[in-house]
Amino acid sequence: MDQLLLFFVSLIANLFSAFSGGGAGLLQLPVLIFLGLPFGVALATHKVASVALGVGATVRHMRESTLERRFTLFMLMTGLPGVVVGASVILHVPGRVAEVALGCLTLGLGLYSGSRKSLGQNYLPSHRDRSGMVTGGIVLFCLGILNGSLTSGTGLFVTLWLVRWFGLDYKRAVAYTLVLVGLFWNGTGALTLGMLGSIKWDWLPALLAGSLLGGYGGAHLAIRQGNRWIKRAFEVISILVGIKLIIG
Repeated sequence: MDQLLLFFVSLIANLFSAFSGGGAGLLQLPVLIFLGLPFGVALATHKVASVALGVGATVRHMRESTLERRFTLFMLMTGLPGVVVGASVILHVPGRVAEVALGCLTLGLGLYSGSRKSLGQNYLPSHRDRSGMVTGGIVLFCLGILNGSLTSGTGLFVTLWLVRWFGLDYKRAVAYTLVLVGLFWNGTGALTLGMLGSIKWDWLPALLAGSLLGGYGGAHLAIRQGNRWIKRAFEVISILVGIKLIIG
């Protein structure tokens, strides 16, 4: 029964995450803790399972050829060092205050996006000069730290930053978030946490299966539905994640 529960929770969480550009930890991580895992073990196990979300989404998005090679490398070079830093310190730091702060910021993301009706509806590349890329890279490094340390909702920050600063529409931003954050950032975080902590290996088959199917299904919905529906899903998930982090 635990394996069946883990599969359905993972499937639903990653389906919505792949559609909206983040938020799988809203449901999946608390369930792992509820079923008896300590926070550090639950976080590491969730990170490993989230890699399958990136795999499923990558398989679907690669068929659309929406990712630019240079910008992909830029996100990896700026974000991955931050993920390692965040994952290295989180096991030694009480997370409640940080979770409340992150919850307030995530809630603000949803409200901000909702107040900007045209945000992310069109692809209008911006800040691609040297100073713009440096500023964008510094923020991506900081978001990498958040991703490595506090897993719930950090993909939503990356999605909105790509829309707001770099001028991507929501469909492209979600594609970058799912492929690079879901696969590479989460993979690096899982490796770091696995080396420093422990992972509940016997729960992973159900979680990986749900993440893989949910990631592919959510990415397919995002590609088919377009920017308006992705924007609405992003706002709803951001508000729910924010509230969940605040109330604990």
